[in-house]
Amino acid sequence: MGSITINERVEKIKGDKEGMNTLIEEYKPFIASCVQKSTGRYVRYGEDDELSIGLIAFSEAIDCYDSTKGSFLSFASGVINRRLIDYYRKEKKHENVVPLIDDADDDSEADLSIQQSLDDYSQTQISELRRLEIEEIKKELAEWDISFYDLTAASPKHKSTRKQYKEIVKYIKSQPLLMEILKTRKQLPVKEIEQNLKVSRKKIERGRKYIIAVILILTGDYQYIKDYVDWW
Repeated sequence: MGSITINERVEKIKGDKEGMNTLIEEYKPFIASCVQKSTGRYVRYGEDDELSIGLIAFSEAIDCYDSTKGSFLSFASGVINRRLIDYYRKEKKHENVVPLIDDADDDSEADLSIQQSLDDYSQTQISELRRLEIEEIKKELAEWDISFYDLTAASPKHKSTRKQYKEIVKYIKSQPLLMEILKTRKQLPVKEIEQNLKVSRKKIERGRKYIIAVILILTGDYQYIKDYVDWW
């Protein structure tokens, strides 16, 4: 069975209760992250109603998702946020939500302990989300016949080469037609790059897989692994 992207996976499991439950369980860290961004506070499964709302909203997003409208994770994040807004409007008790940590007591040992716990939890969440993103980009790159090993081999070693690759990426991203060619034909527009940026075909071909990977990461829903493109 070949690797598929999250978008394709969602389309495939519609109506499949077991498949949906598996996906929801796998993406609980993502759902929690969306809820925390919306509420601005720490939440825990089994304790906070907002997470139950998030789980229901994620399930709803699976049912309603249309792959022609972009990234599923971006779509799901929007659905979760909207459902939480609806929830707060109905629940008057949430109108005066107070932060978990009171700034006036920042110096207390208890608050420092709570803050450390929140920081540790946040790092765990980010690590899990990053892992999920790495799995996603791995699947997407496989469609281009690109592996992580290929990227390591093609990674530019010299500053001047990194600069040229950066210019190529910026140029392609700024040209909707070239982006369309790249995404639909799965081809790097070598001729246009060579003519407009005066970069040799040999150098373009040498960095082809690396350039494509960077474009996919920067234009995709990969907010946590974009940091790895350190020269950008």
